[in-house]
Amino acid sequence: MEDLNVKQLVLAVRTIAEEKNLPEEDIMDIVQQAVAAAWRRDNGDRDQTVRAELNTVTGAATVYVQYEVVEEVESEANQMTVEQAKALKKDAKLGDIVEEKFEATAFGRVAAQTAKQVVLQKLREAEREVVLIEFSDKIGQVLTGIVQRVEPRVVRIELGKAVGILPASEQILGEYYGIGSRIKVYLKDIDRENRGPQLILSRANEEFVEYLFRQEVPEMETGAVEIKAIAREAGKRTKLAVRSTVPGVDPVGTFVGGHGTRVNAVMNEIGDQEKIDIITYDEDTKNFIANALSPAEIVRIEINEDEKRAHVFVNEDQQSIAIGRQGQNVRLASKLTGYEIDIDTAQPETKAAAPAAAPKRTTKDAEDSLLSAVEQVAE
Repeated sequence: MEDLNVKQLVLAVRTIAEEKNLPEEDIMDIVQQAVAAAWRRDNGDRDQTVRAELNTVTGAATVYVQYEVVEEVESEANQMTVEQAKALKKDAKLGDIVEEKFEATAFGRVAAQTAKQVVLQKLREAEREVVLIEFSDKIGQVLTGIVQRVEPRVVRIELGKAVGILPASEQILGEYYGIGSRIKVYLKDIDRENRGPQLILSRANEEFVEYLFRQEVPEMETGAVEIKAIAREAGKRTKLAVRSTVPGVDPVGTFVGGHGTRVNAVMNEIGDQEKIDIITYDEDTKNFIANALSPAEIVRIEINEDEKRAHVFVNEDQQSIAIGRQGQNVRLASKLTGYEIDIDTAQPETKAAAPAAAPKRTTKDAEDSLLSAVEQVAE
């Protein structure tokens, strides 16, 4: 058995409170919980409700065991009859909570170890809670952290005082995370459900891309241009719908930047493997959907507003471009516009309506431009 040195505990409390930047009363409460746990380990029952008080002046530690006053005792660990309760409190009645008082002076080795574990666990919880209160104001912001550990399902990112997790679902597909490397992450949420509070980070969401463009496009801060919608499949492709609020300002050119400097700066952060399509937002739904399906050329669009569905007709040579690899282009366009999009080839009469000697149409698509040039040379 070892004597309990309360004054030494109080000194330790003050030191820890200062080091951990935690309120002294919180640390004192943690130590009192530890003393209660240690006493219960040595003298009581695990079902008992025990609290402890430390007197910082006299150095005394007092333990109180709580009992509910009941008519018929079912658990002796935390219940007693009115007659038993009156020995502790003269005016005790049914439904009251009475306390039996003990002086805590010494503990066994196992109980002391229990107290130490309680202190460490509660300290970690208290420290984490203080840090999370600090980060709760930063939800929706992009922070810079250091890759601490890479696990099969999550990457742990050190963010100064706290460590956040980057789940597999929030990672950019195919991205490599080197331990010790600096990385930008979007603080998505604070999960308080599992194993204590946890910072949830992301690099795969649309907001991360919007933040990166905001850093590169100062015209967004002035309101001259804005992002109206973003659709993203991280690591593969992102589509941005942008518009200008100032006459004469080209929104797409503003986001791309001279020689592509602005869009390239964003791609440098998210990886060159992710392509970024920047298209012009249009209030006219048909024009917006046509723009969203870029680089495909559209023949006509039929809209069903009730079902939020669009039937898009393209020429045969444009169908694969409109759909995209594994349906990616039409899927992102649908997400961007909010309409379910069905791609179909144009009706025969639509093609026949075109003059036989009509000049070859131009296209922004590199492959079609090349084919067109080859045909002209062949002629």
